[in-house]
Amino acid sequence: MDGSPSDVVRAWDARADHYLRLFRHELESKPFDREVLGAFAERVGAGGRVCDAGCGPCGHVTALLAAHGLDVFGIDLSPRCVELAGGEQPGCRFEVMDQRAVTPVLDGLVSYYSLHDQPKRVLPGTLTAWAAAIRPGGQLLVVAKEGSGDGVIADPLGGELLVYWAEFTANELRAAAGAAGFLVDDLTVREAYEDEIPTRRIYLSATRRPLSRPGGP
Repeated sequence: MDGSPSDVVRAWDARADHYLRLFRHELESKPFDREVLGAFAERVGAGGRVCDAGCGPCGHVTALLAAHGLDVFGIDLSPRCVELAGGEQPGCRFEVMDQRAVTPVLDGLVSYYSLHDQPKRVLPGTLTAWAAAIRPGGQLLVVAKEGSGDGVIADPLGGELLVYWAEFTANELRAAAGAAGFLVDDLTVREAYEDEIPTRRIYLSATRRPLSRPGGP
């Protein structure tokens, strides 16, 4: 239970079916999230190639972005999550892949609660990998739970499973995104809805900066 890729697979293969039962329709009761995802799709533009990194078993973010006209595919480390997402959203593409190994060139990437399963120390490397995959001017959207936790806890979704759980502050996400090569355009924090885990949510929207020229700024 160290937050390694194999640990993420262990945890999500075990909890994927339970998570699907709980959250397959969650976006229907989250108007702010639908608005943020719709705004991201508008910034990318119709037909833009986008990755839903850490799509989970529901595939609902992938489906919503596809409905907005994006050329989107979902990825997840957990084979069970990918299997379930494909069944839930048969019109969408899903594959087993590490979110740090996304193939360029993307017009955008969405991380909808996909950063919590690995230690906070790997955040800079994850964002750097995303920056390498997103074209200059491309869009990034990160949604994360606010907090300072970073370690093994009892699964917040219930049951006896132990999972790695990392939380972030707005400043941590802003600094990591900036260091990786993104210009942060907006950073919003909202309170939890009544039916959510009582933790505030952070929404970071950013643009991939142009690549530096040799010998220039």
